[in-house]
Amino acid sequence: MYSILRALLFKIDPEKAHHFSFGAIRLFEILGLTRIIRFSWVPRHSALRKEVMGIAFDSPVGLAAGFDKNALLYNAFSDFGFGFVEIGTVTPKAQPGNSKKRLFRLKEDRALINRMGFNNDGVDRVVARLSKRHRTIIGGNIGKNKVTPNENAIDDYTQAMKALYGKVDYFVVNVSSPNTPGLRELQEKEPLFHLLKTLLELRDQLADGQDTQPCPLLLKIAPDLSDAQLDDILDIVETLKLDGVIATNTTLSREGLNSDASLIAETGGLSGAPLTQRSTEVIRYLKSRQKHPFAIIGVGGIDSAAAALEKLDAGADLIQLYTGFVYKGPQLIWDIHKALIERAHGQSS
Repeated sequence: MYSILRALLFKIDPEKAHHFSFGAIRLFEILGLTRIIRFSWVPRHSALRKEVMGIAFDSPVGLAAGFDKNALLYNAFSDFGFGFVEIGTVTPKAQPGNSKKRLFRLKEDRALINRMGFNNDGVDRVVARLSKRHRTIIGGNIGKNKVTPNENAIDDYTQAMKALYGKVDYFVVNVSSPNTPGLRELQEKEPLFHLLKTLLELRDQLADGQDTQPCPLLLKIAPDLSDAQLDDILDIVETLKLDGVIATNTTLSREGLNSDASLIAETGGLSGAPLTQRSTEVIRYLKSRQKHPFAIIGVGGIDSAAAALEKLDAGADLIQLYTGFVYKGPQLIWDIHKALIERAHGQSS
């Protein structure tokens, strides 16, 4: 059924298709149909449950940031079977993002290119929507506004954390999007260390004020980092005792693509199947060089159950979908669940 819907959606502009899909899902949610999907097709099995960073996940399969960035449909996505939903990237002030057209399908490569530019409704409106939350584990992906210079970036990240604290189950620091000018400069060792240290100190202060365990803090990194840069990331993560890393964001690479040259030439971050191998390499590199355990969430090119298992086998504790979900729909979640349950049965027999 989704293949028919996808064929229709793929005939219109990708961003318009995204908004149309959200409208349809919202209608399904209002009519109670997503709840029917939840109880009819989403399995509940011990093989799917995982505890990571002190959080109990019903499924290790999550929805990556950028899909429900404004926290509009997180409960509906949970009904589809996602074990968690990462909202954002959220910035302190609302911003429109980059000019359109800014989202492109590379169908021959099962990929997308986006240069959205952190378009979002701003942290205050997102917080208001999260007050209605009831059954979904939420990650809060935070970033800086485009107009904020890098020397003042910490102010934006701290403002977003203060507003979202107590509303989300974990935080993600996004310094790896290629679509905000200069943002990736914050991945360099010295500014990154300072940013994360500041946020961890703030996080601990906020936790003391609420008499709760500190909310986990993760870093989302680019796939385009060298081994030396990954070593710097490892040093920072382990020195500061960061809770985890999300590997990886979109890539600037266009190597090995088969789509039309005009599409390949579009600027922005590439996601989907072409990113599968590199994101897995980064996960494996981080896992093999851990001196102290921290969580790894794997994302990038997961468009099959086999790709999901590969990420988990490489060292990911949890995984996230984005482009694969666009191309395959909810069936991809269920296929991954089935593979995990079958693997567990095989190991126990």
